[in-house]
Amino acid sequence: TGVAMMKFKSPPVNSLSLEFLTEFSISLEKLENNRACRGVIITSAVPKIFSSGLDITEMCGKSMEHYTEFWRAVQEMWLRLYGSNMVTVAAVNGSSPAGGCLVALSCDYRIMAENPKFSIGLNEAQLGIVAPFWFKDTFVNVVGHRIAERSLQLGSLHPAPEAHKLGLVDELVPEEKLMEKAAAVMAQWLALPDHARQLTKTMMRKAVLDRLVAHREEDIKNFITFVSKESIQKSLRMYMEMLKKRK
Repeated sequence: TGVAMMKFKSPPVNSLSLEFLTEFSISLEKLENNRACRGVIITSAVPKIFSSGLDITEMCGKSMEHYTEFWRAVQEMWLRLYGSNMVTVAAVNGSSPAGGCLVALSCDYRIMAENPKFSIGLNEAQLGIVAPFWFKDTFVNVVGHRIAERSLQLGSLHPAPEAHKLGLVDELVPEEKLMEKAAAVMAQWLALPDHARQLTKTMMRKAVLDRLVAHREEDIKNFITFVSKESIQKSLRMYMEMLKKRK
């Protein structure tokens, strides 16, 4: 059919670890290079979670070299997904905070399971960290400046109905209809000539992509400086402890 299905399967919560991000980027590159593949539906094979976002353990108590490698992999994933020539549809079948939200935001279309227990948002501020400028740019391009500003400052996680109201997701459907709907949306997008759609997408997204490409090294340095601060390391350790207690 010319459509690939990519499922996240890294239990318990599909954290975006260095290994996961590398695998994700390689898989996207393979699909991109496969001329028969025109679109990809991204979803999760783990119940109730799309992706919990960046793996906190990759940012806690590691070396400068490790932080550099990790952040470069995060950038690479976003550059590939946001700039992809394929039609990208996110079938969000669970909660999707922080980096998980970024993955969904980077797709062309987002369909979310109609479950008020599932939430989505860039909640970095709640962890005492700041969403990088390119996370913010992607968010603003989807929901507009005012909603993005409020949501980012508060580190909000929006339940599915609210996310739909804000335009953070394009559609809500019952969980059992999610994949059927994703396939229907994909067919609608693929009915257009690829070149016209691809050039339009590039026109819409190029400035945001170019901004990271131009400031990539600076962005890595900023991340390392920020994440290495003792106050930030302390916040991350406390957050990890809280997660352990929840388990």
